[in-house]
Amino acid sequence: MRVVVAPEPGGPEALRIETRPIPTPGPGELLVRVHATSVNRPDVLQRQGRYPPPPGASDVLGLDVAGEVAAVGDGVEDWRPGDRVCAVVAGGGYAEYAIVPAPIALPVPEGLSLQEAAAIPEVFATAYDNLIVRGALAAGETALIHGGASGVGTAAIQLAVRAGARVIATAGSDRKRAACERLGAVAAVDYRGDWVAAVREVCGDAGVDVVLDIVAAPYLGAHLSLLAMEGRLVVIGTQGGRHAEIDLWRVMARRLTVRGSTLRIRTVEQKAAVAAGMRRDVLPGFSDGTLRPVIDRVMPLEEVAAAHAVMEAGEHIGKIVLTV
Repeated sequence: MRVVVAPEPGGPEALRIETRPIPTPGPGELLVRVHATSVNRPDVLQRQGRYPPPPGASDVLGLDVAGEVAAVGDGVEDWRPGDRVCAVVAGGGYAEYAIVPAPIALPVPEGLSLQEAAAIPEVFATAYDNLIVRGALAAGETALIHGGASGVGTAAIQLAVRAGARVIATAGSDRKRAACERLGAVAAVDYRGDWVAAVREVCGDAGVDVVLDIVAAPYLGAHLSLLAMEGRLVVIGTQGGRHAEIDLWRVMARRLTVRGSTLRIRTVEQKAAVAAGMRRDVLPGFSDGTLRPVIDRVMPLEEVAAAHAVMEAGEHIGKIVLTV
């Protein structure tokens, strides 16, 4: 089977397509014939040598898988060959076949193609787990979502609106801000300007209840100043830096919560809990029309280097899908 790896850290040109044997599923695992995968920011970081796969994970890039079950391992009872499946995996998605632990596999929602399904797992699981579960966003509250036109951002806006919350998003171009508003954001502000003042103009003195943060260090003080009483800051990326000073008195006085998480390094059991929540709270949204995958473009696996270049250029809206 064909797989995509990055033998040495580097730019998109460092990616290589190799041929490897088709793996065999172990107990509790599925072998999935991959029809489509997608490009995520962690894939770029892994290629650059800045985000190695966790111990035991495949060195093959790719966190999203959508396809058909080709074989099942011992002890698997809920899946059969031919079932349509999608999942977020710790690695191995950029391949013709991938191993997926059965407890984290999700059924492809009716009415969606496998290309559309490939745009769901990583970004919707990340947005759901951090915005809805950890951020405890509730109806009537206000969420500030950075990178609103990104894969995670487009998923988060939709999930917040579906939860009955009001959304303020940030994005860096008129086209991206318009896309955020089409998804339901009440306002989309330009992060290249005085975005803090722009957010205050929308939320007023009440502030925002939840911030979904991909920037981290340089935005920390601004976020603490924007959070409402009992507000929650959830950090899911450190694009701006990892280290910053924190005003603990503000945290104490306003009873704020600052937390963060990653998904890739969790155990199968921990990921299974996220998958169960996705089945219950997220997948029905694709059936009732309140949620949809946002796809910027679809490219063949052979053009994976060009797809990574598109991701790094930052002009896309939503997901970049790779057909296998």
